[in-house]
Amino acid sequence: IVLSGFGAGGVAITRMLFHYGAKNIIPCDSRGVVYKGRKEGMNPVKQDVVEQSSLGDERGDLKDALKGADVFIGVSQPGILTREMVKSMAKDPVVFALANPEPEIIPSQIEGVARIVATGRSDFANQVNNALCFPGIFKGAIDCGATRITPKMKIAAADAVANSIREENLREDYIIPELFHTDVAGLVSEAVREAARAEGVARF
Repeated sequence: IVLSGFGAGGVAITRMLFHYGAKNIIPCDSRGVVYKGRKEGMNPVKQDVVEQSSLGDERGDLKDALKGADVFIGVSQPGILTREMVKSMAKDPVVFALANPEPEIIPSQIEGVARIVATGRSDFANQVNNALCFPGIFKGAIDCGATRITPKMKIAAADAVANSIREENLREDYIIPELFHTDVAGLVSEAVREAARAEGVARF
């Protein structure tokens, strides 16, 4: 997994991926790959996160990092990703180009190259929007009197969002429900509530 953009959003995504069990993550920022021991453009948060990655010694820029990669996740800037870079990735690459309002690459530019493409925009397929999560997360937490929001509660919410699409409806251009999918908030709140109780952070 190669991540472009390693500010607050990129760090949070990387931490979630670690909690989910992913380890082979290469984060990149404006100076290139963020690796263990890098001095330029670092801070304690970046350093702490990159220490958890098994590929923390990778060097180079985004183009180098993407060679053979399975997944690209961008929370950076428009146009930073090219068709040639996606071609250098592994077979059937997954591209989440989430910069807004202009993504790292326009989906039509990698048609026939990427297997799955998602952006943050509603005018393209697979819109990634945090509004799918937070109403249900807060409702679930409030309903059980949760004392805090834990990583397991967030993972439960993510799983609930993903599982809100029935298997028979799942396809490359429909991997995430639309923003106004009527079942999502209820499914997320139930999953979050159950996770909070299982972890012992619910008061009732």
